[in-house]
Amino acid sequence: MVVRDARVRDSVLREQALKSAKSASLNIAEAAGRTSAADKARVFGIARGEVVEACPAVELGGVLGATSVPRLTRASRCRPGS
Repeated sequence: MVVRDARVRDSVLREQALKSAKSASLNIAEAAGRTSAADKARVFGIARGEVVEACPAVELGGVLGATSVPRLTRASRCRPGS
C-alpha cells in the first residue's frame, strides 16, 4: 500500500516499485507454505530483498519531485530495520 499511496508520477519508477512490492507479497505467501525452516528462511530472504528494492524506487521518486514529501516520509519507513 505504501507504494501505491506514494503515487509516483515517473512511470518507470512506479512500475518497478509496484513489481517489487507484488513480488515481495507473493514471496511471503510462498514462504509461509514452505515446511523446512531453511527453505522458509531462504524465501523470506528473497521477499525482504524485494522490499529493499521497492522502497528506493519510491524514495527516488520523491527526490526527483515525482511524489509528495509526506508520502516520501512514509515510504522511507518501509525499509527493513527502519
